[in-house]
Amino acid sequence: MSTAQALWRRVPPWGVDAGLVVLAAFDAWINLYGEATPFMWACGALGCAALFLRRRLPLAVFLLTLPMTLFMDVAVAPIAALYTLATRTRNRPLLAGCALLNAAVSTLAWPLSDTFSGDRTWTLIQFVYTLATAFAPILFGQLVQAGHDVARQLVEVEVAREHERALYAQTVLARERAQLAREMHDVVSHQVSLIAVQAGALQVAAKDPDARETARTIRTLSVDTLDELRHMVTLLRASGGKETELTPQPTLADLQQLIANSGIEATLTGELPPGISTTAQRTLYRTVQEALTNVRKHAPGARAEVRLWRDAQHFGVTVTNTAPTRPSVALPSARHGLIGLRERAELLNGTLTAEPTPQGGYEIELRACNPPA
Repeated sequence: MSTAQALWRRVPPWGVDAGLVVLAAFDAWINLYGEATPFMWACGALGCAALFLRRRLPLAVFLLTLPMTLFMDVAVAPIAALYTLATRTRNRPLLAGCALLNAAVSTLAWPLSDTFSGDRTWTLIQFVYTLATAFAPILFGQLVQAGHDVARQLVEVEVAREHERALYAQTVLARERAQLAREMHDVVSHQVSLIAVQAGALQVAAKDPDARETARTIRTLSVDTLDELRHMVTLLRASGGKETELTPQPTLADLQQLIANSGIEATLTGELPPGISTTAQRTLYRTVQEALTNVRKHAPGARAEVRLWRDAQHFGVTVTNTAPTRPSVALPSARHGLIGLRERAELLNGTLTAEPTPQGGYEIELRACNPPA
């Protein structure tokens, strides 16, 4: 940006308008000096003063400059009004009409009876010349408006490009996260599961108390590692949003909300002590979640009872539903829900049973061993 442009941008709008008013008043004074009537002076003053409102009411300001154009050969006020109107509107027919109106008023002579008394060819030439003069500020104003549109569109294009680059970066990150999640799930999770199973077998088969304790420790650490690994895989498979990453894993405290949002008539009875591990609480939650999902899918209209229980050696949850009251709709299922629940139960050194009841309902029970004191 040049120095002149920088200085021009520092001039306030009211300063520019005041300068135009002074320049227009000087132009009118030159044309009216010595031969004007009070009415002409009033029209000239009105047209010049109206330039203060050209940014807010450009069309009205242009119309207010027409009377002074009829009486005198002025240029500053009508040109400024036409330019401002051209930068404020996109109505091309309106701009063309204003140019024709300005040219017609400028061509007319005062008094009006003298307009067509002279050479009509010269009158036509004067009309064409005045029309071209009127179109000049209109075209320049439209050019300025187009420049502003191009600048605004360039900003929008740059914003769109930044958004596109951000989306592409998120897509690449999501692809890498998904690939890493697959590797962790397929390789690491499988190996840790084998360690847990082998440690459990060693705990049962070993005769030496120290060996059994070591095997139990290895199994416990493997279970905790596998649970945390699954949690990390879930986060890696997420879209990367902060809300997803910061969402806590469900616990027994969330069971009541789960049942309330299940969409079926269900009750929750019993309770478990708060000392149960976070892994066990998540397993119980997922068991109830899968059981209620199966009731909703395969037993429409059935009622369900969720019962938490604990005895001397075990703790768990039992979900029992009544017979369906409406015919079920065949829905696609991968049948992986119960398999996953059985795997979770085995990691807790427990079992999962799922079987129909004599009353035509269904019962799912998770039974896990109490942790050693």
